[in-house]
Amino acid sequence: MSAPGERVSRSWVRVAAVAGRRAAHLWGVVLIVVVWQAWVSVHHYNVIVMPPPAAVVSELLHNPGVYASHLAFTLILALLGLALGMALGIVLAVLVWASPLLSGVSAPMALLLQAVPVVALIPVIARLLGYNDLTELAITSVVCFFPAFVFAGSGLRRPPPGSADVLAVLGASRFRRLRMLLLPGSVPDLLVALRISAPLSVLAALLGEFLMGTNGLGYFIALATSELQTVSSWAAAILATIASVAFFRAASRLEALGLARWT
Repeated sequence: MSAPGERVSRSWVRVAAVAGRRAAHLWGVVLIVVVWQAWVSVHHYNVIVMPPPAAVVSELLHNPGVYASHLAFTLILALLGLALGMALGIVLAVLVWASPLLSGVSAPMALLLQAVPVVALIPVIARLLGYNDLTELAITSVVCFFPAFVFAGSGLRRPPPGSADVLAVLGASRFRRLRMLLLPGSVPDLLVALRISAPLSVLAALLGEFLMGTNGLGYFIALATSELQTVSSWAAAILATIASVAFFRAASRLEALGLARWT
């Protein structure tokens, strides 16, 4: 049997190894912070032009409640817009699959909607819905709609080899083939669409908040920038970046779990 001191030493070695592996994934973040600090120090920038990392961290630590409330609003808006955009994309993809006539009408409209910059759509949507949170939700949903529409349509048109013939022989109806074969078979494609749309939902929410000026991190960045509170705007931008990366990592993890289950 090993001595207690030896067991404790082995435990610390394992903890250090795990911490080292975790830190290895953060080398890019550390490099960015080092370059950021060096750039500020070399050029002697005023805090209004470019604040140092320590000032931004201090701002976040001294006013956590302000940033937490705006961050929560942005995250909720991004999640709702992501869910609504994905749902609309899936529904339209199913309707296009079911109706060739609708396919000829809706597909060009979806492409046109994707080709138009979101900034150009905001005044139109605001005229229809007003300058409020509903417009921000609509903007986020529009951004998240197209990946779901494209990938869901691709999955519906590509059933597993031979499966459609088996269901046809068994006399399955068109709706039953959709429910039992095509929609479940489209899950891997939808997970890819989710991974693509997840960080875009945060970006769209920030854009809507920045231009509409109602609430959230985007609104806070616009307000702080107009008042030359650069430290506050950078702190909010850092939080928005962390939120976008977190959305991407969560969607990637969900995609990996889904692919392991469906394949």
